Amino acid sequence: MLHIEDYRRYGRQLILDRFGLPGQLKLQSASVVVVGAGGLGCPAIQYLAAAGVGRIGIIDHDVVELSNLQRQILHTQDRLGMPKAVSAAKAVQQINSRTQVDAITEALTPSNALALLEPYDIILDCTDNAPTRYLLSDTAVTLKKPLVSGAAQKYDGQLCVYNMGADGPCYRCLFPRPTAPELSGGCEEVGVLGVVTGIIGNLQALETIKILTGLHGGKPSLLIFSALSTPPFRSIKLRSRRPTCPACGDAGERIGEISETDYVAFCGGPRPDLVSRGLESGKDPDRRIHAHDLDERLRSGTRTRIIDVRPPVEFGICHLRNSINIPLPELVADPTKVEVDNASEDAATYVVCRLGNDSQLAVDALRAAGMGGTVRDLIGGLRAWAREVDNEFPVY
Repeated sequence: MLHIEDYRRYGRQLILDRFGLPGQLKLQSASVVVVGAGGLGCPAIQYLAAAGVGRIGIIDHDVVELSNLQRQILHTQDRLGMPKAVSAAKAVQQINSRTQVDAITEALTPSNALALLEPYDIILDCTDNAPTRYLLSDTAVTLKKPLVSGAAQKYDGQLCVYNMGADGPCYRCLFPRPTAPELSGGCEEVGVLGVVTGIIGNLQALETIKILTGLHGGKPSLLIFSALSTPPFRSIKLRSRRPTCPACGDAGERIGEISETDYVAFCGGPRPDLVSRGLESGKDPDRRIHAHDLDERLRSGTRTRIIDVRPPVEFGICHLRNSINIPLPELVADPTKVEVDNASEDAATYVVCRLGNDSQLAVDALRAAGMGGTVRDLIGGLRAWAREVDNEFPVY
């Protein structure tokens, strides 16, 4: 039964038709594991705890960073550097001290996924990378547990419940082939409006509560959200389980043991480390320049042109003095734009971007188009400039 104080705590949902005391008792005896205590996981965890879920596992091996606070609402400034799972667990205890919280600070891997997820009734996928999504889906199928999956980028998000019921599809049914790592940028590369992750994370909590209390209809669907569309929500009816799915189907080739599956290799290798890639000097010393060397050139009065190939919105955040903004797609399509925008043909040309990756592509395009003289790009991009030359230059 409920503790006497819990009747008042949960009174607003206890009086709901089809919920009542039986629904609350189901939540109290239920266990949920949330993989990822970030933009999606934080609001999901918050509302699951507030609703009275008896046990919540939180799996995340990252630590809280300043850039997280824009959307990861359980973390605070005084917890910077703390493991996210621990930070979220502390927040849960402040919301509802009756909820048992398991803070798991190790990374989810093929070797530990079954053991870590097996004790819980429902799995929430609040991650942001393809290998973990496939791992979670395969594990949910093996354990015969529903997987409530969310995703969010830019102004958009989506929600789906996989492996639901006898005929519900798994993640592999819908996405048998992963997207190439180069095409699947994270929030750091493409951005995200924080409230979008909040909307999707709250919807994940809602779907979880519906499943636990018997309010879910059990029919598979994909919910698409776009903050800039009218109406913002669109629901797509999903096909049933694919018979030849190697994970949940009953025909065709099957996947191997989860513990022996290389999910990173299956997804085309690790996501490119754009920061490290942008810092590589390369074999040709005449193609790239360090931030401190570029600073010396600019201070010397040498005739230079600085081309910034970031999108206009990023150029508007911050830029080097007297730099010219020609976004990379425009420059690659028409490298002569550089000559049109700057009449000083004998000036040395230096190309900059955020991290030092797009600028390399721009230099290749300019040289291929026949631009002579000095044509180099900034190693590490404007982030290196902020670190090595001007610590007041904004880093975003």
